[in-house]
Amino acid sequence: MQIEFDLSNPSLTLLHRAGLAGLWMTLNQLKTEKVTPPFGLDWQLTDRQVTLNWENNDCKVLEWLLKESFQIDNGMISLRGLDSKTMRQDSQAIVHQGILGTFLQHNSTHKSAGTQTISLPLEENKPEIVVTYKALQSYAYQDFASNLCDNKGVFLLKKPISIAGWLNPGAVVRHVAFSSDTSFEEPAEQALILLFAPIACYYYILRSKLRDKRAQYALVIPEVTNLKEYAKYRQNQHLRNASYKDFHASGLGDAGLRFLTDKSTTEIANTFKVPRCQVLTLGTVAWSTQQKTRTDLYVVEANAEVCHNYRVCDDFLGDRTIEGKNGGFVSSNFARELIAENLAKSKSWYDGISENVNSNELFQKLAYERGGLYQVIQRIESNEREKLFIQACHQAIKFTYGKISDQADKRREFSNFDRENIRIRTGLSRCKNAESFREFITHFWSKAGRIPTLQNHWEDLMELVMDEKEWKKARDLALLALASYKGKGVTDSDKDGENGIDEDDFLIPEID
Repeated sequence: MQIEFDLSNPSLTLLHRAGLAGLWMTLNQLKTEKVTPPFGLDWQLTDRQVTLNWENNDCKVLEWLLKESFQIDNGMISLRGLDSKTMRQDSQAIVHQGILGTFLQHNSTHKSAGTQTISLPLEENKPEIVVTYKALQSYAYQDFASNLCDNKGVFLLKKPISIAGWLNPGAVVRHVAFSSDTSFEEPAEQALILLFAPIACYYYILRSKLRDKRAQYALVIPEVTNLKEYAKYRQNQHLRNASYKDFHASGLGDAGLRFLTDKSTTEIANTFKVPRCQVLTLGTVAWSTQQKTRTDLYVVEANAEVCHNYRVCDDFLGDRTIEGKNGGFVSSNFARELIAENLAKSKSWYDGISENVNSNELFQKLAYERGGLYQVIQRIESNEREKLFIQACHQAIKFTYGKISDQADKRREFSNFDRENIRIRTGLSRCKNAESFREFITHFWSKAGRIPTLQNHWEDLMELVMDEKEWKKARDLALLALASYKGKGVTDSDKDGENGIDEDDFLIPEID
């Protein structure tokens, strides 16, 4: 028996190609460990192909391969292709939880051995995070060989077989009442490589404030164009030794960009041959409670500009390690979530902030990051006119605060800047068209007095205000200016638990 897999096969999806990379990594690791395969099994590996050869006993060969590839170590899924047993415990835990939170969500796909608890360091001199995970006795990948063979143990070459959702997440039965007619099918040889997709994929715990949902897992499927180079990337020491904090993302865009920019753009796109990736989440939807469904999906590509802007965003809007009642937890950054979602969709980095930050609670979460936001505005690659507009709004806020302070001093009262912030924010939220925005912004600027940036760049800035197609952009920039203003009357609070940081929002999700 000889089976040849090629990345050039047009019928292979991104997940199939990831599976082929996982198979390549597994076979290469078996060779590295000098494991002797049975029944004359051998293989040839190139940059774009994997060729398997064996003599007879198809089912026994496949049983051996799957047994060696998918193991269990201390209750955790252990993948031969990643040499999981020698990985840092943080990485092992994320792979285990990530697979259970994406591919193997359904209880029928694995047999539990109860729960176990481990403590993992988040940062130096910070409290450890306590992770409780479902320990396993077995899982579906280990016993799939019989599904690939007929009742005589002969491999079903080219013959389609029914595929469960755990093998190809999102490829579900269209109508449960007619499962036999609407189930998803794959040729047996392609089903074989799908088994190895979890090895090449990457996993993140999601901490979204924007979607206001409990934690989920993001599944990152790379676009593999070179098997050998991708194996080098997936198995490099930086990923193998990453801390538990490194496996958190605020949303799908953040997860995709974090994966693609783990190294510089040049390295990931050129050296490791991964130009883009697909990021998805799975869960139960109201109209199909019997199975897991794709609830969201992005295709993320990081060109030079996107990569630079994301790195700036990540540098100044990083996650925080917070000490809670039961140890440490990771607090994701709301501002980075907003920006990363836009970058992943090739939009302006601030696009839609006014629509997404539509309550005082969300605005407080955004303004909590004002220091980082201010630094991002200064360093991100953006249109110069947009930066000037924000600068003009900053000056207007400064002068407005100054007038409030002078009036309060004369009355010997407290300067209530928060009330002015609420007035500006609610005023912006009421702008539903170009005319109402023009009325608001001209009143805001005129009330502030002489604004140097506005006077020096009048024509450019008024174009944003007057253009019927630009007013939403200008509204977003004005709200961003309000949230990022650092000056008199503004103090940054670093107290945990304020401005929407709630330990309950960051508990490690349990897999049912």
